[in-house]
Amino acid sequence: MSLTHVEIFTDGACSGNPGPGGWGAVLRCGDTVKELSGGEAETTNNRMELSAVIAALSALKRPCRVTLTSDSKYVVDAVTKGWAKKWQANSWVKPDKKPALNPDLWEKLLALLDVHEVTFVWVKGHAGHPENERCDKLAVEQSKKWSGI
Repeated sequence: MSLTHVEIFTDGACSGNPGPGGWGAVLRCGDTVKELSGGEAETTNNRMELSAVIAALSALKRPCRVTLTSDSKYVVDAVTKGWAKKWQANSWVKPDKKPALNPDLWEKLLALLDVHEVTFVWVKGHAGHPENERCDKLAVEQSKKWSGI
């Protein structure tokens, strides 16, 4: 049985770093589109980028073949270049002996990557990519909710 293919687009935003932040995700499977978003009062941009990916993958009800598009080099490179798995194997210590940041979120993401067959695609942010722009809008709306603006 072949896996269902789902396209996921994600983005995170933070007003100040750290500060109030938000994330947005768009999931598309055939003609069905679902939007997700959330935020936190005190967070970082990278935590919001990771949260978007985790929430989107967590929303899938069964194992899927996923093309995940993000403008976060942090997320895309850490997964595709194997950094996150190395950090995990080294008890969340990077090669420079500094602690890897966001181990709680990386643990969740790595577990989800064991369930789904995910291909990561990096796109330049704020460059007119329609789904990335939509995710950015969702993320910024959430960060504003948390900042009280």
